[in-house]
Amino acid sequence: ASEQAQLKASVVEEDTEEWQEDASFTGLERVGGVDLSYIKGDDTSACASLVVLSYPALEVLYEDCRMVAVSAPYVAGFLAFREVPFLVEAVQRLQQEEPKLKPQVLLVDGNGLLHPRGFGVACHLGVLTDLPCIGVAKNLLQVDGLVRDELHREQIRSLQREGDTFPLTGTSGRVLGMVSCGDYNSSSKPLYISVGHRVRLETAVRLVKSCCRYRIPEPIRQ
Repeated sequence: ASEQAQLKASVVEEDTEEWQEDASFTGLERVGGVDLSYIKGDDTSACASLVVLSYPALEVLYEDCRMVAVSAPYVAGFLAFREVPFLVEAVQRLQQEEPKLKPQVLLVDGNGLLHPRGFGVACHLGVLTDLPCIGVAKNLLQVDGLVRDELHREQIRSLQREGDTFPLTGTSGRVLGMVSCGDYNSSSKPLYISVGHRVRLETAVRLVKSCCRYRIPEPIRQ
C-alpha cells in the first residue's frame, strides 16, 4: 500500500499536452489501447495487448498481443500490481521496436481515479510510462459510496435519450469519473471514464467519445 501511495502522489490530473487544449485535438496522431484479458476459468493465463491507432482515422498502426503468466495474487484494489508490469513491458517493446509509433495517449481497459484508493490501473500505468492515460471501464466499480442502485439506473435511462454524460460524485464530494452513454447506438450499457494521468476528466471524456464507432472506443475494442 505504501508503494501505491508513493506512485499515487505522482498522478497529474491536468492536461499537459498541447493537443489536449485544442477543441478538435489537432496534433494528436496516435492513440493507444491496452488490455489484459484472462482465459475463462484461469486467472493465471492472460493476453496482454497493446494497439496503436492513427487519429482521427482510427486505423491500426501497431499490434502487440502476447500470452503472459500472471503470478502475483489478486488482492482487491491492487489488481494493477498483477497486471501493470505486462502492460509496461508492451509499451517498452513498442518504444524499442517502433519508436515512431509511440502513442500520445493510452486508453486503458480499467479505471483510473475511480478506484478504492484513487489509483487504478490507468493511473498506475500512466505514472510508470509517463504517458497520458484514460481509464475506460465497462462496469461501475462501487467505491466511495457509488452504487449501481435504482437511482443510478434511472440516471442512465434518462441519459440515453440525450446521449450525454453525468459525473460520478462520491460521498466524499469528489467527482471520480464520468458515465458516458454515447449516442453512437442504442446500447443500454454506459462507459465509466476516469482520469489516469496527465489529462483532465473533460478532455478524457471528449477524447473517448471521439474514438467511438461502437460502444467500446476503437483503441480498446481493437
